[in-house]
Amino acid sequence: MADPSSDRPAPSVLLDQAGVAAVVEDLAQRIAPHVDDETVAVVLLTGGLWFAADLTRALARQDRHLRFDALWLASYGDGKESKGRIEVRAPLQRSVEGRKVLILDDVFDTGLSLAESVRLVREASAAEVLTAVFARKPWPLPRAPEPDFVGWEAPNRFLVGYGLDHGGAWRGLPDICTLD
Repeated sequence: MADPSSDRPAPSVLLDQAGVAAVVEDLAQRIAPHVDDETVAVVLLTGGLWFAADLTRALARQDRHLRFDALWLASYGDGKESKGRIEVRAPLQRSVEGRKVLILDDVFDTGLSLAESVRLVREASAAEVLTAVFARKPWPLPRAPEPDFVGWEAPNRFLVGYGLDHGGAWRGLPDICTLD
């Protein structure tokens, strides 16, 4: 599975596709009592897209048919380290005024993207803001806000697959993998 056109190592599976699906189903069961059909699911692009698609389908199986929107935020670029600041590349496309919003992201590490998205959604006059992340990585510094719902406690390794990338590569892997 190594990329023959580069010196990147082959990914090593940490959580396989079945494990990913089980995490998503568990999250949907935990989230369903807290949302309704008027709730707007806001995915953080680009990495959260895979998780948001699977989670909103799992919530539909729980008879929760959320509305959908996206925020495109960037803090990593193509590197392995956060730039320490958030760039808003595309804002919300619909009004969330007076609505409950469920922000969905792939991984919680520095907390910068989640904090910025919560700020933006509150500024847009959401009635309530909930957050859910597929994975939470350990971090040496305090982060705020902590996610309301966490699917998987990830190791402190560089993750790829299921939306997570390295320079744009490996996002499409169905498993959560590491390159280190």
